[in-house]
Amino acid sequence: MTDALPVIRLKNAWNSTHPWIFQRLVEKPAQRPKPGSIVEVVGVDGAFVGRGFYNGHSRIAVRLLERDPDVAVDAAWFARKIGEAVRLRRDILRLDEVSTAWRVVHSEGDGLSGLVVDRYDDLLVVEFFSAGAWRHRSIIFDALRAHFPGCRFHSFADEHVQKQESFDYKDTQGTAPALVQEYGVRFRADPAGAHKTGFFADQRENRRWVAAQAAGRRVLDLCCNTGGFAVHAAVAGAAEVVGVDIDPAVIAIARENAQLNQVRPRFVQADIFPWLRDAAANGERFDLVVLDPAKMTRDREQVIAALKKYLDMNKLALGVVRPGGLFATFSCTGLVSEEQFLDMLRRAAFYAGRKVQVLKVAGAGPDHPWLAQVPESRYLKAVFCRVLD
Repeated sequence: MTDALPVIRLKNAWNSTHPWIFQRLVEKPAQRPKPGSIVEVVGVDGAFVGRGFYNGHSRIAVRLLERDPDVAVDAAWFARKIGEAVRLRRDILRLDEVSTAWRVVHSEGDGLSGLVVDRYDDLLVVEFFSAGAWRHRSIIFDALRAHFPGCRFHSFADEHVQKQESFDYKDTQGTAPALVQEYGVRFRADPAGAHKTGFFADQRENRRWVAAQAAGRRVLDLCCNTGGFAVHAAVAGAAEVVGVDIDPAVIAIARENAQLNQVRPRFVQADIFPWLRDAAANGERFDLVVLDPAKMTRDREQVIAALKKYLDMNKLALGVVRPGGLFATFSCTGLVSEEQFLDMLRRAAFYAGRKVQVLKVAGAGPDHPWLAQVPESRYLKAVFCRVLD
């Protein structure tokens, strides 16, 4: 198989452990392989570099998968890599003991560039971020079935990904929701409802932290989405829980999730900016405030604007935390670094006139591993604070 692979030659000397090779570093092949084809990459001297997905239309020309010249990237290779990913979650992290919702494959973090797979009980949600993962989808599905017999699939690729990677793919239609549980709390995961993968398993351990602090407290969950933090807090015995989100569809799901657990948080459909201003003006104060907004940008040119939005919403959120109360703030914008996010929080505290004590800085759960040489896979920032005065 490997003898027949198209060969891509690099323009310059290249010695990096990062799996991405950009277009400016490769020579344009005489016959361009189809987007997502597996190719062999050689250096300027003709020496073997690796094998991976090629895409002449994408900013990332090659996504390296294998650096051993004696190892073919074929169906057995995909089965082996997916098997390693599943064993990490089941045998080492032992996630089946705490949840039926966890990430099965985390792209570069598991050596499968451009592929994300989430498990929601019997439903596997497969998201393609590269033409290569999409082109090899039937092999990927077969490998997943071996570890999840009888599973259902929902698969999709965001429109901006399809445009960047030059492929066309229609989402799976009519996928029924799944019911999942984490630490005994139940949720509906609805990937066909147009809300990303339907449930955010990356926040599992962070929801657990919030729940551990919630008993007897007045809790506010801002940008609550389908109610993950709010429902956990209510189940843990919070005195009162309020969830706020601008999207009426996710508010409806949040209410269903509350009913599943026989708790009664109050969910409000509103823009958090005027809602927080009114709450502060009315003297509302909460013992524990969670702020978990959606991704702000995918464009490097818009990072400064995104940080300004984070600053504005964190400043307002800090204004409704009672003195001595807790504040958990998050960013899932991968282009915003942890350093930038912490600096934003420092400035938000200054403008809000609050003294913030950072208790813990975290991220996604361990089922979202990232390679030290690929920090792009580490997207979620979580900061847990106490507001001293």
